[in-house]
Amino acid sequence: MAEKGLELQIRTDGQSEPGGARTKGADACSLKEGKLGIDRVQASIILCGLYLFFSLAGNIAATKVTYFGGMVMDAGFIYSLTFTWRDLIHKQLGQRAAITTIWLAAAINLLAALYFQLVVMLPAQTDWANSGGQTAWEFLFSLQMRITIASIFTALIAELIDTKVYQQWTRGGREKWPQWTRVFASNSISIPVDSLLFPIIAFAGIVGIEGLHQMFWTNIIVKAIVTLLVFWTIYLVPEKPIYRES
Repeated sequence: MAEKGLELQIRTDGQSEPGGARTKGADACSLKEGKLGIDRVQASIILCGLYLFFSLAGNIAATKVTYFGGMVMDAGFIYSLTFTWRDLIHKQLGQRAAITTIWLAAAINLLAALYFQLVVMLPAQTDWANSGGQTAWEFLFSLQMRITIASIFTALIAELIDTKVYQQWTRGGREKWPQWTRVFASNSISIPVDSLLFPIIAFAGIVGIEGLHQMFWTNIIVKAIVTLLVFWTIYLVPEKPIYRES
């Protein structure tokens, strides 16, 4: 009888331990409810981390001026993903998290640009410098500082506008409207604002008036195309959180 009582006690306790029958049942229930098996902290890291990547990579890539068809544009088009991804953060983590991420991205871009300036000032190894490395760094990352300042200024304005429009669109009965309308409503205002301000601040005096004019329109076109390609990602995360509350 004592052995049976002990066995019963072990089995009962095991059900409340991680991996026990009760925990496994709760996990299965969470998965059925659409949870991904991650907590709020993990969801925040994934969503905000990708936003920061799009922002930083876009600003660095923007140092190259290229073409879209026959029209001038900067190569930082990956940055356009931040507008829709910001909507995902807003949807899952709330308005405060979205605004915090915008400010954090601005700070990280500025710190990265300052670090690159320090690297430019470091003495260059002779062979590397003679091969053109130092000249290339000085050109690209002196320009990158200006691009970063332009990006921070325009991003704070455009993304905060995007946040405000998204927030307003989820109120007043519109929360029942299809979710893609939120993306198009917010992006339709933030994209033109960003496309107008960024080329002027970043490239005025480097690219001619005609080039800036083309860059404005190509930025709008490319960012609109990206929006059309990725707007459906708003449905990747449900209205209810994708994480499990602890």
